[in-house]
Amino acid sequence: SWINDAEICCLSQGATVRVEYGDATTTIDPTGAHAVAQAFPRTYGQRLVTFLAPDDTAGAGKAVDERPPIRVGVVFSGRQSPGGHNVVWGLHDALKAYNPHSILYGFIGGTEGLFANKTLEITDDVLASYKNQGGFDLLGRSIDQIRSSKQVSAAMTTCQNLNLDGLVIVGGVTSNSDAAQLAETLVQKNCKTKVVGVPVSLNGDLKNQFVETTVGFDTVCKVNSQLISNVCLDAISAGKYYYFVRLMGRKASHVALECALQSHPNMLIMGEEVALSKLTLMEVINKICDGVQARAELGKHHGVLLIPEGLIESIPEMYALIQEISILHNNNVPVTEIPTQVSPWAAALFQFLPPFIRREIDTEQLLAHLVEAEMIKRTKEGRYKGKKFSSVCHFFGYQARGSLPSNFDCDYAYAMMSVRRHLRGPGAIPIGKPAIHPSPIDLKGKAYELLREKASSFLLDDFYRTPGGIQFEGPGSDAKPITLTIEDQDYMGDIEMLKLYLDKVKTIVKPGCSRDTLKAAISSMISVTHVLTVMSHPLNAELP
Repeated sequence: SWINDAEICCLSQGATVRVEYGDATTTIDPTGAHAVAQAFPRTYGQRLVTFLAPDDTAGAGKAVDERPPIRVGVVFSGRQSPGGHNVVWGLHDALKAYNPHSILYGFIGGTEGLFANKTLEITDDVLASYKNQGGFDLLGRSIDQIRSSKQVSAAMTTCQNLNLDGLVIVGGVTSNSDAAQLAETLVQKNCKTKVVGVPVSLNGDLKNQFVETTVGFDTVCKVNSQLISNVCLDAISAGKYYYFVRLMGRKASHVALECALQSHPNMLIMGEEVALSKLTLMEVINKICDGVQARAELGKHHGVLLIPEGLIESIPEMYALIQEISILHNNNVPVTEIPTQVSPWAAALFQFLPPFIRREIDTEQLLAHLVEAEMIKRTKEGRYKGKKFSSVCHFFGYQARGSLPSNFDCDYAYAMMSVRRHLRGPGAIPIGKPAIHPSPIDLKGKAYELLREKASSFLLDDFYRTPGGIQFEGPGSDAKPITLTIEDQDYMGDIEMLKLYLDKVKTIVKPGCSRDTLKAAISSMISVTHVLTVMSHPLNAELP
């Protein structure tokens, strides 16, 4: 955002509000602070800004005609996600409310349009057909990166040629990492354009202390949950199929977890669990087969299993194999020569995989194939006496990301929450070029705890839940993601509480207080400091 003296263009309401500056911000991982500060010397560690209501008694805020018009560009970067059009709509209305002569340019064709200065002026007429609509088709998208020196230079040239006060980049983790680097470069080059990143991603993995969720996550989870519940009812009706459903969402399992809490499938294999326990591929298979066998003992030969998109990367040996294959592909090595080019153990694993999986690893197909093979083996050994195992595989992703956005995403996108890009997510590596890292599932969080409490019931009881389609009016229309509502996310409220207690200490412990009071305060502060120092120890950087 951009600040002019004590005024700011408040993107949530388009009104002039007061600004309160707080303490300098830092990284969530103290061990990475130095590396981030070196990479972002001009933009790292900025003071926290809080937006407050206008103080009318002090005469805050100028008349609309006294505010200078603002020139802003907006670009879609990253995979399309419900709510993207409402970001543009909200930005347009905010700029016009600030000053009717403000101009909003949309870059046609994503970042390629930004580099080529291919623009469309956003007006009420242009927006008329796109308000509360899904997709990114108003402007489109392209390569989704502003990374190379040539790309950054082209983006800066466009900003200068259009005399932009601000550039809004709409996208996910990668796009906001690029936005952070672009913002740093523009400051270093004395370009006046301020860069704002807007967290729009169906994956829900761009989260930190200030951003509770991403635009589009709610919609995608609602649409997928309806599809999953339909599959659940089909499974229990037929009584003879296991559905393996892979969900879009990249490496983190946020979409899969939210959909599981909404639709109650029988099993969910989360990448974060697999990574933490360092489960091998066959250990994952045996875990699924044990569930199938437990259900068979109850006379149930059907079920629904959810698989996050990034599960395969969480299995150690599969991740290593994929890395080796990727290097060979980048060097244009033919598929037929891969077994002779990889390491011996990777070659053995590659040959173990079914031929159809060697060409393209579809996680749900791989798991279904290996589970069937293991169930046949258990049958021959006399360990499984149920009916023949049969599977049906699905991939849910494209069906949801072009959906009409839910009320939650419509409102959230229109209000435009910006990401504080100097913050880095958990697991940031303090070596090399810093970037925003996808936020994984918190295995100590309340949402995961709720899933674990219900896991046994989900597995055996067929307590399927049918949320139905997205509602825009009436009961359920304003429902929020379950994972969002049950987590304690009032980070800024906790900061204010800490300040309150520190102020109380200052009030009590002042010159003239008793010696005992002073000693108690010193002892308590030493204890608190010791605990916080231990929590900030570099060993924490090695935790998953």
